[in-house]
Amino acid sequence: MRVYPANTLSRNPAMWQLWAKGFTLEEIGRALGKPASSIYLAAASCGGIPCKAKRRAAKALSLVEREEVSRGIASGLSIRQIARTMGRPASTISREIARNGGREAYRAQKADAAAWARACRPKHCKLQLHPRLGLKVACKLKRNWSPQQISRWLRKKHPRDSQMNVSSETIYQTLFVQARGVFRKELMDHLRRSGYIRRAKKLQSSQRGGIVDAISIKERPAEAEDRAVPGHWEGDLLAGGRSTYIATLVERRSRFVILVKVDCKDSVAFAAALARKIRRLPSELKRSLTWDRGTEMAAHKAFTVATDEKVYFCDPRSPWQRGSNENTNGLLRQYFPKDDDLSIYSQQHLNKVAAELNGRPRETLNWENPAEVLAASVAPTH
Repeated sequence: MRVYPANTLSRNPAMWQLWAKGFTLEEIGRALGKPASSIYLAAASCGGIPCKAKRRAAKALSLVEREEVSRGIASGLSIRQIARTMGRPASTISREIARNGGREAYRAQKADAAAWARACRPKHCKLQLHPRLGLKVACKLKRNWSPQQISRWLRKKHPRDSQMNVSSETIYQTLFVQARGVFRKELMDHLRRSGYIRRAKKLQSSQRGGIVDAISIKERPAEAEDRAVPGHWEGDLLAGGRSTYIATLVERRSRFVILVKVDCKDSVAFAAALARKIRRLPSELKRSLTWDRGTEMAAHKAFTVATDEKVYFCDPRSPWQRGSNENTNGLLRQYFPKDDDLSIYSQQHLNKVAAELNGRPRETLNWENPAEVLAASVAPTH
């Protein structure tokens, strides 16, 4: 596991607000004028957990007050005179000057920056303050227990000892924020889901549902379910290396494939690219589209307005509800391996691959090919 040094972007509240809403690295980068790689490094530097905003203590000297100290020194005033004009104890001013080089070297900006640096002392977490608790948690992690299992076991084992109880979220944060130095990073390998960036539970709860005003697949017309009428599509993103994608569309009745080149997962741009392709179809082939819960289709309302085609969303973790599309994506891996940079392929090349798939005879179509079945389906309507 790599641990990245903290940077100024990791303390940008705007980045974490977008992160909490579930935006992709590309979308956050576009909003902040930064490359996606910079967003990743900023999030990775603190394990995907937002840095707390720094606040100046109420009794601490402000930058304005330090400027007054600097002007007082330049005017030749004594420490007591400077303190009197500021309404501060003389001892406060004396310590401030002494810790920043004395009267000859004191500079307000430099002193204020040094004060902020001294204030960034890490707060010890519970697992660091209570070594016995940390040892028990580490032992259970080595036995492949999940943080939730450990937390519940400790609560049951030590019901009245608060020092021997810890939440699963605290365990996760202590693992992912390696700067705390409590657990060795090798313990992360025992988690069931690997990864170096965590979306904290508080953030994940705000993302549940993912798509605003999503129409459930349960409301999809019955004619789409029984494949009796052409024009009902299933869609998904085929992912490649370097965060590149191809949109795949499969017509349910004929298994006819359309491939669409997309530049990113940004929902607005993605919906527009998909709509441009769908608008070229005859009206009888624009009845419905079934998608998974990916945020790339968050702008589904704009897509429906542009195409007059409703979008229905599958239940979470139910890829079988788009079975034709899942099967087609498997076939497409023959042309586009997982690690390939998909951005190098032109739309013309994607059309060629789709035509090849649409010309293959399929057992489920009684050994006819998708192009023939689709042509036969729409011919009577002309």
